[in-house]
Amino acid sequence: MSAPLRHRWARLVRPQDLVWLLLFPALAATTEVLDVYVIVPLAALAVAQVLESKIPALASTRGTVFWIVLKMGLGYVLIGYTGAIASNYWLVLLLPVVSAATALGVLGTLASSMLAGAAYLSFLLYLDFSQVTVEWKVVLLRVFFMAIVGNLANTLAEELRVQSQNYRRTAEQLAEANRHIQEAEEAVRRSDRLAALGQLSAGLAHELRNPLGTIKASAEMLATQVSRENEVAREMAGFISTEVDRTNSLVTRFLQFARPLQARLQTADLAQMLDRAVAAAEREVPLVAIYKNYAPEIPPFLFDAELMERVVYNLVVNAAQASPSGGAVTVKTRAAGGTVEIAVIDRGQGIDPKNVDSIFNPFFTTKPAGVGLGLAIVSKIVDEHGGKITVESEPGRGSVFRVLLPMARPGSETSA
Repeated sequence: MSAPLRHRWARLVRPQDLVWLLLFPALAATTEVLDVYVIVPLAALAVAQVLESKIPALASTRGTVFWIVLKMGLGYVLIGYTGAIASNYWLVLLLPVVSAATALGVLGTLASSMLAGAAYLSFLLYLDFSQVTVEWKVVLLRVFFMAIVGNLANTLAEELRVQSQNYRRTAEQLAEANRHIQEAEEAVRRSDRLAALGQLSAGLAHELRNPLGTIKASAEMLATQVSRENEVAREMAGFISTEVDRTNSLVTRFLQFARPLQARLQTADLAQMLDRAVAAAEREVPLVAIYKNYAPEIPPFLFDAELMERVVYNLVVNAAQASPSGGAVTVKTRAAGGTVEIAVIDRGQGIDPKNVDSIFNPFFTTKPAGVGLGLAIVSKIVDEHGGKITVESEPGRGSVFRVLLPMARPGSETSA
């Protein structure tokens, strides 16, 4: 039997169900006259008691009230037929009282106890007191017993509810802690990858710098030595020089990525830094409008303005490149709980969900001419500030990159 099927059967068939099915026949055996008018209500009560917790459609408050009224009615019929006020079946009125106590709280328990007591006392209306002697102490004791059982059951149920809420909150806290642990482990793995790739990039870049310089110098000398009539040779020399410059730029980016970053924290104005980054991005992507929506209440705080300008510039340029011509990018800030959020919002092509977890990895890119270091460097700078960068994206509807920076840094010192 599979685990889900076993769990389903465990929920439908419980040991207490068998106890109920044994108690009701035992209760019927105490009746002197056992006929259909006793068997049918007893059997109906047994079925109702077993099915009460097994029908999802009746698991609401209205469903609980239905079961209480049903069991109260069946118990009333059974008591009325087997001796009324003197019936030994008065105990069945405890079933709806306990149901109310476990599900409806104090007021529901009180109402159910009063209704059960009133139902039991109503049999007094059918007695001829001139011919019948009523043991009032016994009658009142039974009514009080119903109220006591209901109150006790409600107290126990309330304690169980409180414990259940505590367990649920604990489970939620554990789930949240586990999520943070997984995020921390992923951050550590990413840092390890960055460190390894950074060392490789640094070594490779340094080794490439010298031959690149030699190639460029040779190409420039070749361009000056060949005759003006040899246009092909001059053009090839120009290509060599251009490609060397491009490769040298790529090496520089490798070194930027590999070089250990040390944020120089100084009190700076966030809006001024953003304005500089946006102005530089506007020169790079003039066909996309860039809108600014800054929160005015953000005071100057500690961050490396030069490094963060590079972060915002990269994010805005990426957002503009992902947007159609004539599109718009919004740079928005807000402060929340000691944290500053910088959001770069576009309505471009979005990011494929399968690539979202990889976009901050070095050398991962979806651009035909991209290198895949831009967002890796951005992430590295944000990490150096003790911040966090997240992305929300939907293909065809755009992306939102959020940079979260702490405003308060206990023990931090400004750097000159």
